[in-house]
Amino acid sequence: MTAPTTTLHDAPDADPITADRDLTNLDTQAHTAPAAPTDTLVADKASTREPVTAATVSAPVAPTGGAYLRFVLVVGALIAIGPLTIDTYLPALPSITRDLAASESAVQATLTGILLGMGLGQLLVGPLADAIGRRRPLIAGLALHIAASVFTAFAPTIELLTVGRVLQGLGNAAVAVVSMAMVRDLFQGSAAATMLSRLMLVMGLAPVLAPTLGGAILQATSWRGVFLLIAGAGVVLVTIAALALRETLPVDRRRQLSVREVLSTYRTLLRDRTFVGLILISGLMFATLFAYIGGSSFVLQDIYGLSVAQFGLAFGLNSLGFLTGSQLNPVLLKRFAPRQLVRFGVTVGATAALVLLAAAATGIGGLTLVLVPLWFLLFACGLTLPNTPALALTRHGEAAGTAAALLGAAQFVIGGAAAPLIGAMGSDSAVPMAIVMAGTAVLAALVATATLRVRVVR
Repeated sequence: MTAPTTTLHDAPDADPITADRDLTNLDTQAHTAPAAPTDTLVADKASTREPVTAATVSAPVAPTGGAYLRFVLVVGALIAIGPLTIDTYLPALPSITRDLAASESAVQATLTGILLGMGLGQLLVGPLADAIGRRRPLIAGLALHIAASVFTAFAPTIELLTVGRVLQGLGNAAVAVVSMAMVRDLFQGSAAATMLSRLMLVMGLAPVLAPTLGGAILQATSWRGVFLLIAGAGVVLVTIAALALRETLPVDRRRQLSVREVLSTYRTLLRDRTFVGLILISGLMFATLFAYIGGSSFVLQDIYGLSVAQFGLAFGLNSLGFLTGSQLNPVLLKRFAPRQLVRFGVTVGATAALVLLAAAATGIGGLTLVLVPLWFLLFACGLTLPNTPALALTRHGEAAGTAAALLGAAQFVIGGAAAPLIGAMGSDSAVPMAIVMAGTAVLAALVATATLRVRVVR
């Protein structure tokens, strides 16, 4: 990485809309934006006693001080509802199989259902959030989450349970897209990456804690009670969102909602070579993370003989690697541009993945040479994943909802394909997991090299 005294410019892109962007200037603007006149999440224009014009309406002021902390906590809680809904019921899968007289594959399809709902739902919600604003899709998504959770809790068959999970995914998709778009409405460049790093703390902890929480709930109630508590969490969140979050997309910045306009927006986004590179990097690094989540239990317990308690400890230590990367990111952003950190992160990830593959294939180093590169791989994910959406959404602030939708859909589609690939390659060694993780991490590094060009001006 270059010295912090140099000036960074993006290399020109073929797309005239996004050519020769200067993210350093964007970062500076984001950090030097005027402070909000009152301690609110979004500046209240009515309280300024000034005429509301297009110029004033189109520039929502980023929260500062206590309002910044409240924004982090509220949006972090909203983002956490996704992984909590996905993972909290995992300890209940055996009891669901028995109670509904279903096959294991049919029960596992309920997990596929929510991922499908979250992936496809984001593509639908993104343009809607750009057309009618952020609050209404957010509230509607939370309402759907609550209704679907109650429906799921009382589902009499595995088929209806799967339908409920798809509906939960659709509701959670709205929450995920709107939360990301609101961050882009208020922050740019390094400021956005810093905010997303704070949110990554929540996103990193939620999947780790959710199965433990689900196991504790099952001690007191059945799997149906798990879904009722998830519905209760939705009630709390919709109340908080309605009271604490203001609209962040002014009317004059909204886009027309029509099939032609939506397709035109998606076409514009997909023509931006750098944007496509960023969503591919994000999806591939998510696939690396999903491959670890899907394969680590089998590899560490069945191949290397760890007990359940030992596996829990190893999983926690590796999760600490993810959290270390995400929380170190705001510190590094004071000296380096987000684009530099993405390229550094994917380089670390690719190197660690190749070491993991060599260790798994040869047996050299035993368990130690598996756990160490896994830690650095998750560290690379934690460092990369806050910066890719910050860079991608900064390029297309005029369509932040649609851009966030493409980003989220890519993460779930590419990431969700990782775990089945491991199972398809067999289960007699750690090599399949290592191959998938090495393949996705190396591809992410190659995409970053091809699309994230930086030229240094001294």
